[in-house]
Amino acid sequence: MCFGFDGANELNKSLDGRKNLNRRNFLRGALTAGAGAGLAVAGASSAMAAPGLSSATAGPGGKPGQGRKVPPGLISIQLYTLRSIMRGDGVDATFEALADYGYTKVELAGLYGRTPAAMRAYLDELGITPSSSHDGISSSPAALQSKIAGAVTLGQTYLNVPYLASSVADDWRLWADQMNAEASVAQAAGIKYGYHNHAHEFTTDLGGGLTPWDILTTRLDPKLVHLEVDLYWAVTGGVGVGAADPVQFAIDVIKDAPQKVLEYHVKDRDVAGGFADLGTGTIDFARIFDAHPVKLYAVENDQPDVTPLQSAEVGYNYLRNVRF
Repeated sequence: MCFGFDGANELNKSLDGRKNLNRRNFLRGALTAGAGAGLAVAGASSAMAAPGLSSATAGPGGKPGQGRKVPPGLISIQLYTLRSIMRGDGVDATFEALADYGYTKVELAGLYGRTPAAMRAYLDELGITPSSSHDGISSSPAALQSKIAGAVTLGQTYLNVPYLASSVADDWRLWADQMNAEASVAQAAGIKYGYHNHAHEFTTDLGGGLTPWDILTTRLDPKLVHLEVDLYWAVTGGVGVGAADPVQFAIDVIKDAPQKVLEYHVKDRDVAGGFADLGTGTIDFARIFDAHPVKLYAVENDQPDVTPLQSAEVGYNYLRNVRF
């Protein structure tokens, strides 16, 4: 699972919080935190403004495989892919290798013992921007303020909730409301707040055919919350619901969502349904990219085929060369 953080632990905290957290009190607290966050990050925003990301739609249109290419500045990698080597001296060696491959952006999965300022300074030296991260929903307004202040210091454009799971519809409603509140605070600080899917949002029946995706897409405010669509999991969701064309299912998920789809996790799927390095699996990414280009394409492989760094290099080269 591409949590990009301790998903199980954070989910347990969130579920425990559901029993004790009064929604109205959190929303009030979030608004207060927002005012504080606006003051706390104002100086950081002016000194370390997050760089804008250009649109991927430049260039001629056309049939998949014949028109556009992903601009190198829009290619990122979710560092969960590299988790097995991101420890000790391997942290710096991994970042240096990513820079050598051509990556100028990464999606953080923790800070590896550094403060946000120290991580920003180190990555600046390599010419890498931590443009996005995976962070669980906050346990308190103070935790929210700290999370957003860190994202601003790092120069992030995006902050994404990586994983939520429950078979109870009210959990998803509560989470959606909290994400709206958090996103409002993030927006005031110049950070775009998103949600990252797995497959269960499409396949879990909450009763009467209602799914978590139904609740999220109807309850998340499109003016505040965007989507980071994991293409492997969207296609897998299509397989799970028996779609005749799972890739078209993923395209329809993207097209039909009221929320903007600004980011992709680009992760391939082998014939048996497992993970695969980009370009070695079965997903027709050119078809998806042609239907909906995005602002950021993050390479990911939960279980790299050979080594994490080889998966990262293969992924970067694939995205540089795929035409759509």
